Order: sequence, then structure tokens, then C-alpha cells
Amino acid sequence: MAKDKIVLAYSGGLDTSVILKWLKETYDAEIIAFTADIGQKEELEGLEAKALATGASKVYIDDLREEFAKDFIYPMFQSGALYEGQYLLGTSIARPLIAKRMVEIARAEGATAIAHGATGKGNDQVRFELGVAALAPELSVIAPWRLSEFRDRFPGRAEMIAYAEANGIPVTASAAKPYSMDRNLLHISYESGMLEDPWFDASAPENKGMYLLSVSPEDAPNEPEYLELEFEQGDCVALNGERLDPLGVMEKLNELGGKHGIGRVDMVEDRFVGMKSRGVYETPGGTVLFAAHRKMESLTMDREVMNLRDSLITRYSTLVYNGFWFAPERLALQALVTESQKNVTGTVRVKLYKGNVIAAGVKSPVSLYNPNIATMEADPSQAYDQGDATGFIHLNALRLKVGSGVAQYNSKK
Repeated sequence: MAKDKIVLAYSGGLDTSVILKWLKETYDAEIIAFTADIGQKEELEGLEAKALATGASKVYIDDLREEFAKDFIYPMFQSGALYEGQYLLGTSIARPLIAKRMVEIARAEGATAIAHGATGKGNDQVRFELGVAALAPELSVIAPWRLSEFRDRFPGRAEMIAYAEANGIPVTASAAKPYSMDRNLLHISYESGMLEDPWFDASAPENKGMYLLSVSPEDAPNEPEYLELEFEQGDCVALNGERLDPLGVMEKLNELGGKHGIGRVDMVEDRFVGMKSRGVYETPGGTVLFAAHRKMESLTMDREVMNLRDSLITRYSTLVYNGFWFAPERLALQALVTESQKNVTGTVRVKLYKGNVIAAGVKSPVSLYNPNIATMEADPSQAYDQGDATGFIHLNALRLKVGSGVAQYNSKK
């Protein structure tokens, strides 16, 4: 009788290495390890051999970088999404893509379940499982960290390291890096360890070795660098005149942003599961793209359309953060966002300097800015009559005058 198959989201770190072996023993199943290449770089080296040596019957390492940039990062950036005013959602936006590919592999392999190594305290467990629920509700989900038998067996990292050593699983677990990392094309996140103390200064010179994508602003070049980004319907399609696909744009912006110390964020955020957590993020390319996109919108987007889209930023960002990428409400919002971007076309020039993205010019063939109307000099088009403002102000002042009379009456009581 054929064994059941389980598709495991596998990173090759201590947790998922131990989980792979534990799943195989506990469920007497074939374990298919899946790793999504979404820009982790050298972290992918040797993963296939390691997974097979640990007990996987098959290993998928799929290059999803182009899909990640085109179908996930770019649509999200069109929305202006920014979680709690700071976080560009680098980890959050990667999870639905991973869930989508896991579902595809599970169906192709005839698997009955997927498994992940997300802890029972974080957001990723929710993101993975909501994605699977939306795309393949027939699949079971195994989350070892939420199972008492797993936690009883592995109450801490010492027990996991001992288990790995006893089973010949090569792992790198060291006190030299007392924090966890998650890297992809959009960012790197750092959390736990010494970062659990919100008073700990992650920007101090002695901690600069933690960062991988960017130099500190203090160490950035003393000369600014200018960059031109070309947009078509809300998407960046070229840098300094060179046509690039979304993946190429993100890679180049990461290089340039990191060189100039751009995109570091240190924040305490609200997790979906109810607790606050402290995270440090590097998002160099995303920060440049976000600023340039907003500048392009300022020239080409109708005021009321922008107000409507902006009123939905918190809602959209929360949906992404909480794992509702495939939910009908996010798809509906995306349709509105796409419509809002149809005229966001043109070129933005920015200056990159010491951690800052400084606006240095914007132009568009569909600009809504008319210098003849906006000028402080005489308007040759006569499109605006200053005298019209008198009635406009009177009408808008009416309710304030009425309200003032009521306030005066109440003050005399």
C-alpha cells in the first residue's frame, strides 16, 4: 500500500530540518520538500542534497522570482500598501506565492497534506494556511509547532540540536547570530534574540554586521546618485533608460538602494494573532520604488481617485499582512487599484543620498499639472477665475458660521 505524501515548506534551517525527519517518523509518510527561490541567494546552496539526506523522497527548488516580482510585489506596490505606516510587507507578500506553489505540487504529486515550520505565535502560520484554504480546501495542514507531542519532544533549541546530531542532520545553529532572518527579493527581516528588547539599538555601529542588503546611512557614499524610473500604468518598466522586467527592476533597485543606506526600518508591530513584536527590516529597492511611485501618482492621478485609493491603504495592507491575499475582498480592492493606475505613466527622477530618497523631478505625457493654471502670473488659458473663489469660500464657510453661533450660545449657558 502506497504511503501518504506530505509537502513540506523547507528552508534547510534547524526547524524544518528536524520537522522533515520528525514528520517522516511520526506519520510514516513520504515527505516532499519544497523550497521557493524568491531571492534568498546563497541560502539555497546545498539544500537539495541536505533534504534528501534528511529523508525527503523528492525535492522541489523552484525559481519563483519573476512571478514574485510581477504578480505579487508590483500589484501590491500599486496599492500604496504600508502596514502600520512603516512596513512594506516583504515577508507577508511572499507567503501567498509559497502557498500557491505548494498547492500545485501537492496536487501534481497526489499529496494529502502540506506542512510548515511556522511557530504557533507568528503570522506566517495564518498566511500559509489561509492561502491553502482558499486554493485547495481539500488538503490537510500539519503545523508541528501547534502539536503538543512535537513541543513535548522539542521544548527548546537544545533538544532540536541534539536530535539533529543524533540523526546525522547537518545544521548550523550558533550564538553568533542570536536572531532569526527571512530573506527574499523585496527585503530581509530580523527578529527574536537580542531584538526582543525594544530598547536594543539595532542601528549602533557594533551591530552593523547584522545587515546584508544595505550599508548604514553613515557609511553610504558622500556624493548623491541620481536615478530615473519610468512608469507605465503604475508599474516601473525602466531604470535610467534601460528597459527591465519587474525582477530586473527589483534587483537593480536593491543594489542602488543598499549602496546608499536606504530602506532600514525598526518597528514594533501588531501581529494578527494579538501580540506586539519587534522587527528590523531592510527594504532598499522597495523603498526607492515606493517613493518614486508615489511621486508619479502626484502628477498623474485624479485627486478624488487618489483619495479613494488612499482611504483603502490600511484595509489593503492589513489584508496582505494577515494572509488574505486570495480573499475576494482583496481581489475586489485590487480591481479598483488597477483602474486607479491607468494613467500613472511617466518618468520620475530621484536623488539617493545617505538613507534618503529625494524627489528631483517628474514628467508625464498624461500629466494633470497645468502650469498655465497653477501659475502665480496671469493665466493665458483663463481656465480659472479668482473671483469664483469668493462664492466657493462662502458656501464652505456656511456650516462653520452656523456652528460658531451654536458654540457661542452653549458658552453663555
